Amino acid sequence: MDATTEALFATPVDDVVEREHTVEINGETIPYKSATGRWVLRAEDGKARAVIFFIAYTRTDVPAVSRPVTFSFNGGPGSSSVWLHLGLLGPRRVLSGDVDHVAPPPYRLANNDFSLLDRTDLVFIDPVSTGFSRPAPGEEAKKFHSVDADIESVGEFIRLWLGRNKRWHSPKYLIGESYGTTRAAGLAGHLQDRYGMYLNGLMLISCVLNFGTLHFEPVHDLPYALHLPTYTATAWYHKRLPADLQSSLPAALAEATAFAAGDYLAALFAGSQLTGERRRQTLQTLARLTGLSEAYLESCNLRPEIMRFCRELLRDQRRTVGRLDSRFQGIERDNAGERIDSDPSYAAILGPYAGAFNQYVRDDLGYQNDLPYEVLKSLYQSWDYSAYQNRFLDVSETLRAALCQNPHLRVLVANGYFDFATPYFATEYTFSHLNLEPELAGNITLTYYPAGHMMYVHEPSLAQLKSDLNAFLGGARPEAEKSQ
Repeated sequence: MDATTEALFATPVDDVVEREHTVEINGETIPYKSATGRWVLRAEDGKARAVIFFIAYTRTDVPAVSRPVTFSFNGGPGSSSVWLHLGLLGPRRVLSGDVDHVAPPPYRLANNDFSLLDRTDLVFIDPVSTGFSRPAPGEEAKKFHSVDADIESVGEFIRLWLGRNKRWHSPKYLIGESYGTTRAAGLAGHLQDRYGMYLNGLMLISCVLNFGTLHFEPVHDLPYALHLPTYTATAWYHKRLPADLQSSLPAALAEATAFAAGDYLAALFAGSQLTGERRRQTLQTLARLTGLSEAYLESCNLRPEIMRFCRELLRDQRRTVGRLDSRFQGIERDNAGERIDSDPSYAAILGPYAGAFNQYVRDDLGYQNDLPYEVLKSLYQSWDYSAYQNRFLDVSETLRAALCQNPHLRVLVANGYFDFATPYFATEYTFSHLNLEPELAGNITLTYYPAGHMMYVHEPSLAQLKSDLNAFLGGARPEAEKSQ
């Protein structure tokens, strides 16, 4: 352990390193400053509570006061901010490859022509226990590992950053991915209520606000219907649909969503009363739209759960499909399992992002720390949801209230068609149930991409997402929109 790290363990101190850089974005050379390191979060009595690792990029050739600033984080819970940082937003991008051509180690970074640094300053935040962020000595990590405590600590960091950099007058945005969208919606309400901080916009990448749309539980049939269009998209990608559906993904998804919201949901609602011809027709249509056999669907009582689907779809090829991105294929220990044991789409990106970041933070940004950089820690297994006991976590009401109190708040929601972690039809369901007045419903835009949870690993989707985010930051309507 070096002297700096040892000192941080004993008495937490700020240890930020600044450097000057340039990046070329869309033919324009942009000068910027990086600030990399940890700030100590303190109680009002001065006692250290935690040290928060962050990386901030601020453009240096324009006035800061009118420059937008975007705070970015990922999900998990337990994920560092590395994914949005090196995959989409930052000035450097990891060359991870994509399905069928995953990059081999060692991994490289390149100039990110898709970075948002031309439009907004960027601050990447690692919540406590992720990245290099840690609880202060004597503090228990679990104090920060709950829905509300996580929102409070990230919100406190945002307040500190704005105050120390004199940026309260800057347009303010949040961008989160996966559970980071849950955090972003919670922060929209928390920042307003706690600090009077009104945001200009939220950018929600692969969104989940209502966990009741995701969790498969006995007598809870809604997730089966909401996942069906993603089953169809996946079966289409792997060429398991009938010829008429295989010819057009939009047509296949239109049929799947109509069936999911209509006859399929009604059939699930019927339970054991679904018999005879109606059951037979439901089985036929479900097999048509999923690529699974009628016999298999009958054996799981018309209810194929995600991990079962990922194992069954390509069983005859002895392959599985990914959860984060169902375009990816994997191989298990044997071909007899019921569910997948690992996610091939996560395996394809973990190495490139972890390897590239650990070199980049030391070489390019000049920050040294002997602690392990926690790319993705399994905090979701112990996360405290006790405030939501006997109900599903749902922050959609927090977002609805924030929109009503701040009618200038705009929301962009980016969806991948091949994402099982946060299926796009589940997101549509959540936003169509916000019960917003028409003038506020117009503040929300949904966009779609032919990729998975991290849609930016697919370069055509990355280019479209950059265009859509640019339009959103500029106040325009993205081309790929579908307003609610």
